[in-house]
Amino acid sequence: MAVDLTRISAKRLYDSYMTESKAMILGCSGLSLTAEEKAFYEAERPWGFILFGRNISEPAQIADLVAEMRESVGWHAPVLIDQEGGRVQRIRPPIFQHYPSGQQLGDLYRQDKEKGRRAAWLMSRLHAFDLSGLGINVDCLPVLDVPVEGSSNVIGNRAYGGDPVTVTEMGRAAAEGLKAGGLLPVMKHMPGHGRGFADSHHELPVVTVSRQELEAHDFPPFVAMKDELMAMTCHVVFTAIDPENPATTSRKVIDGVIRDQIGFDGLLLSDDSSMNALAGTLGERAANIIAGGCDIVLHCNGHMDEMQQVVANVPMLQGRSLERAVRVVNGFPKADAADEAAMRSEFHAMFATV
Repeated sequence: MAVDLTRISAKRLYDSYMTESKAMILGCSGLSLTAEEKAFYEAERPWGFILFGRNISEPAQIADLVAEMRESVGWHAPVLIDQEGGRVQRIRPPIFQHYPSGQQLGDLYRQDKEKGRRAAWLMSRLHAFDLSGLGINVDCLPVLDVPVEGSSNVIGNRAYGGDPVTVTEMGRAAAEGLKAGGLLPVMKHMPGHGRGFADSHHELPVVTVSRQELEAHDFPPFVAMKDELMAMTCHVVFTAIDPENPATTSRKVIDGVIRDQIGFDGLLLSDDSSMNALAGTLGERAANIIAGGCDIVLHCNGHMDEMQQVVANVPMLQGRSLERAVRVVNGFPKADAADEAAMRSEFHAMFATV
């Protein structure tokens, strides 16, 4: 049986969020919370949670886990997932259908721009039908990276295409589809992971092109969508901007590019702090992420020893970060009254031969 949150008053939900949440999003280890995890989240108060494949078994289990997470912090905290389609789809068949990759959507756009945009919107709207039924309310989508030839496959076919116009058009459609279904999107990976020639899960990518080239090719999708409420950074060094630090921990990138040049004033999440592109202990990484200007430290793998290091180096949400987080919580849209069956039929027809 799912945990009942109705006993928690609206004032308690609001006060808990405003005064007690820490600037972090955490994962958990398995299909349900352990007693240790429940006590840890209750004491340490993450602002939100994220789910991965290890947390997925069947629909009732997922819904119960989401409810357990929220009960542990005492309010309707955001619960995130990477449900892109293609190879990055945490909830797979037989629970949900297998969705096309960003590249497959982009291929359709290159054949027929209107049809491609419609497909991106529809797929996100279907994600929203899927996820909202489980209590998940944030999808880490769209991928706004613009790959170049020879770049690492860490982005690869997750991208809509190799030009900023295609990526912008499709990314905007994807974000709007999520919002039509009551979910919020997270743009990634700001200010652009498309030129990385290494997989940041394992090592630190270094991009050496000029700032002018980045401004012309990599930044435009993020500029076009700067008014979205959430974005995620990339663990990439841009030598033309800050040769010493990856974007996630760089004041020069976050203040000078993301905030000033791109003009994004939404809630900025780090990419996963456990990825090996970042140096130092988990505690040092968390401290560097906050010092670099990110609002939220993301830690995904659910390892308790690592989470304990993270929480010791993350502050309570405060100042501009708290203001941005408040905008997110107040910004969840109401789902439209769309016909799910009709939309699934339309979407399937678009990819009948794929």
